[in-house]
Amino acid sequence: MCRSHLHDFLTGLPKCEHHVHLEGCLTPSLIFELANRNSIKLPDPKDNPAYSSPESLAERYGHFSNLDDFLGFYFTGMSVLISASDFEDLAWEYFKQANADGVHHAEVFFDPQVHVDRGIAYETVVDGFSAACRRAEKEFGMTTKLILCFVKHLPVDNAHRVYNQALESGHFEAGIVHGIGCSSSEVGPPKDMFREIYSSAKLKGIQLTAHAGEEGDPSYISAALEIGSQRIDHGRRLIEDPQLLEYVVKEEIMLTLCPVSNVRLRGVEKIEEVPIRQFLDAGVRFSINSDDPAYFGGFILHNYCAVEDAFGLSIQEWRTIAENSVRGSWIHEERKLELLQRIDDHVRKHTVLA
Repeated sequence: MCRSHLHDFLTGLPKCEHHVHLEGCLTPSLIFELANRNSIKLPDPKDNPAYSSPESLAERYGHFSNLDDFLGFYFTGMSVLISASDFEDLAWEYFKQANADGVHHAEVFFDPQVHVDRGIAYETVVDGFSAACRRAEKEFGMTTKLILCFVKHLPVDNAHRVYNQALESGHFEAGIVHGIGCSSSEVGPPKDMFREIYSSAKLKGIQLTAHAGEEGDPSYISAALEIGSQRIDHGRRLIEDPQLLEYVVKEEIMLTLCPVSNVRLRGVEKIEEVPIRQFLDAGVRFSINSDDPAYFGGFILHNYCAVEDAFGLSIQEWRTIAENSVRGSWIHEERKLELLQRIDDHVRKHTVLA
C-alpha cells in the first residue's frame, strides 16, 4: 500500500500490463503445491536450504544478487509445470491478482523453449495459458494477448524449432498467440541473435518486442529496434543516450518499465534511480509493469505504489502514464478508446473529490 494519499486513486486507475512473465508468477506456495501434485522432486534442502519450505523460498527471493542468480531459481521453478491444467492454474493466479490490481488489458509473456526442452509439448503450454486467457476475458472482461518469448541463453536453432512449431500450429493466424519477444541473460549473447526470426515474423504481421537496456547499455536498445522490435521491454538505460532517446520519443516507441524488478535484481539501488521523472519530462512513452512478481515481491499495483512513493507524481502525470500504456498496447482502436474513456472517467471522479 502506498504511503501517498493517492493510493485509492492508483488502485482504481485502469491499467494495462505489457511486461509480465507467466512463469514469473509461480509463487513458492504454488511451486510446492504443483511439485506435490506431479511428484516432482525439488532441490534437496540439504544442498539448497531455500527449498526447505515455501516460506524459506520466498525469503531467499528477497536476496537475488543479479539477473543470473534469479534465473537459476526461475528455471528450477518451471520444472513443476507438467499438464495443461498446471499452466492454466498458474496463469489464472496471475489474472486474479491483476484484476484485483485494476488491470483491464494484459499482454503476457510465456517461455515455451524451456518447457519443450524438458519434454512438455508446445501445445500443452499454449492450451493451458490460452484457457486462462479466455477465462479472464469471460469473468473479468479483461482483454489479453500471449507473447511467445525466446530466451537468449539457449542456442538460436532451438528458438527456430519452437518458432516453426508455433507457425505450424496456426496460433498466430488464429490470434491465440499475438506476438514475439526475447529475454533472459542480456549481456553475452549476440545482440541480434534472433534477427532471422524477427524478420520472418515481421513479414507475417506478428507483433515484435524485445528485452533491452535492463543490464545492457543503450546499444542493446538500438540493436533491438534495428531488427524490428516495435517496443522495448525494460529500456531504463535509454536515459544514457540522448540521441537515441530523442528517436524513441519521435517514433512513439513504448518502454515497458519494471521498477521493483530493477531494484530486486540490483540494476539500481532504489526506485528513485529508475528514470521515471526524466522520461516523463522528455515525453518518453512507458508503462509500469511487474516482470516476475512472484519472485520480486509485488504485482503491478505494488509497482505503481513504489513509483508514487519514490516520485510523488500528480494525478495528471499518472493519467499520462495510463493513457500512454493504452496507446502502446496491441489492441484495436475501439478497445483503446474504451480504455481511454475509463481512465478519463476515473481521473474526473478523483479530481472532483480532491
